Amino acid sequence: MIPDALRRNVETVWGAGGARWLAALPRVLAGVARDWDLTIGTPFILTYHYVVAVTRGDGTPAVLKLGVPGADSLRDEAPALRAFAGRGAVRLLRADLDRGALLLERAEPGDRLRDLVPAHDTEATSIAAGVMRRLAVPPPDELMPDLVTQARAFDEYLARHGRGGPLSGDLVARAGGLMRELCASATERVVLHGDLHHDNILRATREPWLAIDPHGVVGDPGYETTSLLFNPDPHDRDETLTALVPARVEQLADELDMPVDRVVAWGFVKAVLSDVWTAEDWTPGGPPPDSRALDVARLLLPRLPA
Repeated sequence: MIPDALRRNVETVWGAGGARWLAALPRVLAGVARDWDLTIGTPFILTYHYVVAVTRGDGTPAVLKLGVPGADSLRDEAPALRAFAGRGAVRLLRADLDRGALLLERAEPGDRLRDLVPAHDTEATSIAAGVMRRLAVPPPDELMPDLVTQARAFDEYLARHGRGGPLSGDLVARAGGLMRELCASATERVVLHGDLHHDNILRATREPWLAIDPHGVVGDPGYETTSLLFNPDPHDRDETLTALVPARVEQLADELDMPVDRVVAWGFVKAVLSDVWTAEDWTPGGPPPDSRALDVARLLLPRLPA
């Protein structure tokens, strides 16, 4: 029932607590299905959560997402989905964070935006920009994390590795300082999906495309453009995919009415941040992060202000 990849990821991130959750997962799944009158269907690809297609008692299709209770991922996803209220994102139907359970609208047919890349990249980028506009809602009264708190990851990396880590210390320091500058100069603050890329935008019927799996933060709208630049398949170092980035930057800036320089700066910050997060599990002598994110960071670096 529990794939090796799910077990490995959960135990790596949550340790003994993750192991206990995995052991209790069959019981939790059965209990939530009983209490919410759900018929369990087929699981989706499982990485850090147990995500499965379900049918509600009235015949409505839905998705059940189970995770480690108390983990930031579900705790931040729920208020973001409540704030979006179905605008550009799947609806949150029920939540029980004590059991780590979210019941979500199922986007059907569910084709991923990544299917348009690279043959129809301009169309895919325009679709993503449209979803970004839909998601840009004012922060709710409900407490949500501030985007600037993510900058601590740069500080922690430098404190741990200094100049001897798998990434350039100068690049990490530049990204950390720039992130704080961008957050401080933001003229608007909105609810951010926080990880909006081609695998998290699905074809639907209620709206043509809906976002899934928000990280849920509040901050500068420019940050929302970032993950799109080094996705899909960030571990594919194909240079033809990296070559799409300049056109994406210009198109996003144009369609979202943002300064190009700001899209470039945010893209650089998030590309470095992505590999900083990956490097959290790095051990001396091990291979460095191997992703297109760093390729994108180096591509954008010369376009940053001096």
